[in-house]
Amino acid sequence: METLRFITCGSVDDGKSTLIGRLLYESKAIFDDQLAALIKDSAQYGTQGTQMDLALLVDGLQAEREQGITIDVAYRFFTTDERRFVVADTPGHEQYTRNMATGASTASLAVILIDARKGVLVQTRRHSRIVAMMGIRHVVLAVNKMDLVGFDAATFYAIVADYRAFAADLGFASLQVIPLSGLTGDNVLEPSPNMPWYTGPMLMQYLNTVDTRSTQAQGAFRMPVQWVNRPNLDFRGFCGRIAAGPMHPGDAVRVLPSGVQTHVKAVWLGFEAVAEAQAGDSVTITLADEVDASRSDVLVAASAPPEVADQFEARLLWMSAHALAPGRQYLMKHACKEVSATVSNLKHRVDVNTGAHLAATKLDLNEIGLVHLSTNAPLVYEPYAVSQVLGSFILIDKLTFETVGAGMIEFALRRANNIHWQALEINKAARAAQKHQTPRCIWFTGLSGSGKSAIANLLEKRLSSEGRHTYLLDGDNVRHGLNRDLGFTEADRVENIRRVAEVARLMVDAGLIVLVSFISPFAAERAMARSLFAPGEFVEVFVDTPFDDCARRDVKGLYAKALRGELKNFTGLDSPYEAPANPDVRLLAGQKSIEMCLEDLLNALG
Repeated sequence: METLRFITCGSVDDGKSTLIGRLLYESKAIFDDQLAALIKDSAQYGTQGTQMDLALLVDGLQAEREQGITIDVAYRFFTTDERRFVVADTPGHEQYTRNMATGASTASLAVILIDARKGVLVQTRRHSRIVAMMGIRHVVLAVNKMDLVGFDAATFYAIVADYRAFAADLGFASLQVIPLSGLTGDNVLEPSPNMPWYTGPMLMQYLNTVDTRSTQAQGAFRMPVQWVNRPNLDFRGFCGRIAAGPMHPGDAVRVLPSGVQTHVKAVWLGFEAVAEAQAGDSVTITLADEVDASRSDVLVAASAPPEVADQFEARLLWMSAHALAPGRQYLMKHACKEVSATVSNLKHRVDVNTGAHLAATKLDLNEIGLVHLSTNAPLVYEPYAVSQVLGSFILIDKLTFETVGAGMIEFALRRANNIHWQALEINKAARAAQKHQTPRCIWFTGLSGSGKSAIANLLEKRLSSEGRHTYLLDGDNVRHGLNRDLGFTEADRVENIRRVAEVARLMVDAGLIVLVSFISPFAAERAMARSLFAPGEFVEVFVDTPFDDCARRDVKGLYAKALRGELKNFTGLDSPYEAPANPDVRLLAGQKSIEMCLEDLLNALG
């Protein structure tokens, strides 16, 4: 029996949970004990007086029942004679939009509810754009609560006209409009005597018959490897869920990104060897040859392999209260692979009301934008329109491990095999030996006026007197040239540190001892800088001087301006400074002289 996965979404209090409760109740999908519990809970938490509150069948969290809202994604299952259904009730509040996107990621149809009294709202438009972004091409526009507008046809058709005008460019393959009332059941399972002017299908009738089959799973064979199964020396199987295409013993396959080609020896579905497996099957595949393949590799049809790339254009839904900062490194999960990724360019932000492309330097919570991404390793990909598995990804904050973004790949900006590292005969070790020193990056961080530059300058003088080859990269000096185009927004600060870290890496490769003196206020960027160097090459020095001490020194007069409100985005005041939790060296410059701090640093460096 075919299974249809769909979501209900829309604005706050449009009646999503009540409608799903009505579908469960009318399809006889609840047991007697659940019905008894519903009657009891309706008396305690219900909003319908003495009647059963069907929304309580879905709203299971205590906070949801107390507030009468949906917070988390609630999945419910029911069956009719024609189909099995998996329905996701997604929250309407803007702060829970990320949960709505989670529900949409596995659905093939969306029921978008609109309160007949309110019409099309901003959240309705936002959810509709996310539905389209997630690749859902079949939509039911359910104009709910028709009982509260006297079942007025003019109201219904005005809402439909408004929505159709808005959704014209969203690319839906089908848009079925239905006036209904989830509370009273009008037009849910049976035609409503209150709306004789409506002659279209009932909601359940339409859900039973709509064809949502996707062509994505019908292409060439694709299977990301989730696990290498090696129970004994005689068996080595590659486990995963087939993303697209059929697979048979004897088929020629290629392992990507390496490109090694072999043949399928056997296909196992559970403990049974089968002659064929299809998209959606979780299988174990054995190969004819002992090829090098592991988790995160992708097995593909040898005759039609996808591309491999490390730079992409993608649509991105931002899901964090902390804005997207282009240039910052995030963890990127793509199929079964995890890499570091950087949003190198934010091309535009999408206005959820009009679809207009707006210039932007950041993405805030729940905003959608078009971005350029760069990864530190090549990915086996296909555009999201071709493969939802190989075309989708999430971004994760490296420090908090919060999921901050969900994205869909449009196309590659550059194929990974177009550009290679040029082999050089003179390497870092040879350059360091020539200078008789161990190259390092000594990274000074701290507030403005903390003493970073003074200590770094004294250190370079000491090293130079000992015959060491050094270079000092100072924050102010670099902004006169390399970074003169950058301001002091968070995004600019991120890019400032990215550029300097790359320059410092090149200088260390040249065999130098590089001293970097930058406020570098964000822990994520300091971690990014460290990741560019070999173990032991990067030394983080935290010049720990309290804000009040820095303000009293105010050697550049910046604190006075900032405290008067004349200088915006000033670190430590209206722009955050994330102090290192575990620096390699901590210098208490608020308690000791610059000279004493230098001696402490030299002792720590050995």
